[in-house]
Amino acid sequence: MKIRKKSKFSAEVSTGPLNDIMFFLLLFFLIISTVANPNVVKLMLPKANTTQAINKQQVSLSITSDKKYFINKEEVPFDQLEAKLVEGVKGLESPTVVLRPDKSLSVQDLVDVWEISIKNNIKMVLAVQK
Repeated sequence: MKIRKKSKFSAEVSTGPLNDIMFFLLLFFLIISTVANPNVVKLMLPKANTTQAINKQQVSLSITSDKKYFINKEEVPFDQLEAKLVEGVKGLESPTVVLRPDKSLSVQDLVDVWEISIKNNIKMVLAVQK
C-alpha cells in the first residue's frame, strides 16, 4: 500500500495592499495636477505647427466662446478690460500679455483686444495648441 501526499504547490499573489497603493497614487496625481496649473481657464485653443516659448513675466488674458474675458483667472467685463490690462502689466519691465482665445471666436473679437494692447504699448502673443 502506497501513501501519497496530496498537497500540491500553488502560487498566490496577495492583491489586498495593491488597492491602497493605487488609491494613494491617484490622490497624489490629482493633487499635483491641480497645483501645477492654477491659472487655467478651460478653452479650445487654435492649432499651429510651430510654437515659441516665452520666459518673461506675463499676464494671461483668456477669452471664452461666449465672450467672457479673464485676466489671470479673474473675470472682467469688456468695458473694464483696458483698465484692468494696464493695471495688470503695471510695474513689469517689458509687459507681455498671453492671449488665449477660444478657437470659435471671430477675428473681429481678437482685433478688438489687440487694439487695446497696441493703444497701451503692451506686447501681446497668441497662445495656440501644438
